[in-house]
Amino acid sequence: MSLSINHKARVLEVPGIRQFANQLVRFPNAVNLTIGQPDFPTPSSVKEAGIRAITNNQTSYSHNAGMLELRQATASFFKDTYNFSYDPETEIVITNGASEGIDSVFRTILEEGDEVIIPAPIYSGYEPIIELCGAKVVYLNTADTGFLPSPERLKAMVTQKTKAILLNYPSNPIGVIIQPELMDELVALLENQDIYIVSDEIYSENTFGSKHCSIASYPQLRDRLFLIHGLSKSHSMTGWRIGFILGPKKLMEHVLNVHLYNSICASLPSQYAGIEALTNCREVPATMNVEYIKRRDFVFERLTSMGLDVVKPNGAFYIFPSIKQFGMPSYEFATRLLHENGVAVVPGSAFTEHGEGYIRISYAYAMPMLEKGMKRLEQFITALGKHPISTKLVSSSSADK
Repeated sequence: MSLSINHKARVLEVPGIRQFANQLVRFPNAVNLTIGQPDFPTPSSVKEAGIRAITNNQTSYSHNAGMLELRQATASFFKDTYNFSYDPETEIVITNGASEGIDSVFRTILEEGDEVIIPAPIYSGYEPIIELCGAKVVYLNTADTGFLPSPERLKAMVTQKTKAILLNYPSNPIGVIIQPELMDELVALLENQDIYIVSDEIYSENTFGSKHCSIASYPQLRDRLFLIHGLSKSHSMTGWRIGFILGPKKLMEHVLNVHLYNSICASLPSQYAGIEALTNCREVPATMNVEYIKRRDFVFERLTSMGLDVVKPNGAFYIFPSIKQFGMPSYEFATRLLHENGVAVVPGSAFTEHGEGYIRISYAYAMPMLEKGMKRLEQFITALGKHPISTKLVSSSSADK
């Protein structure tokens, strides 16, 4: 007898982001601009809180929803920052990072045959989770609308199969944010649609020039909205794996059940660190943003000086320049850039077919690394200009194979 595995798991592939990051072991002198990993250390007092927890043997299980003190700190943070309230006892679940939060929500609400609308280009980690639930992703192209979702186009895409829409703003990979005027339009549309809203706002504290507008601040969507968040980006705590889900009580009791069978609870020392981050280190993101703005401005100016068409990001720490003028698939462009000039970026095709013709650069890295990377990228582009490429653009699916 031949044993088989789940056919949905069989077709999973390593995401394009990791495909290039993982190659770097073979290019020790390459400049890595692939991963959205803040290069700042976790704040000292946060680390000390985690150390104290371990020293004091606070290493057991917590409540499945997370320590009540951490849930209270989470509720307090959002109340103080965005002026909306969630009950820490019944409407907040602490997860093993935002990724596990997304997985728990989708496994709670999705069934076979459901569809989820997602504006694209978009982070590649959503679609596999949705498909493992037996549902299908329908992408809303934003490449021709300033990388922002068109309410009219969204309305036309909703069908009887639509179960949810997922929003990710500030966005990965572009770094755009939704201003209040557009958010008002989207909410006016969504309040008349019988679908769930899942909002991944992990980059909300990394905005430049204007405050993040959270869709959770609209009470008319409250009964079917899930807010996904965490401390990975705001406090440089990617490895601590602390995320949170906020949602209405009637739905969160089911999310909690899915979460507890998935992972029991989040790491207890990390939860103590999370309490410190949300209580005494709220100024940390603003401090990091000062440096991110310098890095963004530098990279943006260098890219435009190279003649690349690029939208200036106002959130997160990614920039998404167009490479269409070179007439080659983004996967080929990124591969050649790494092999020939030692710079690792992520091909736009990793962010759905709507990202083809672009590359993603992370400027979460220190200035010396960015300076070296931009210099090498310019040398690569200059060489391409001397030897024009005739390769036609291909779809992301074929480029990634």
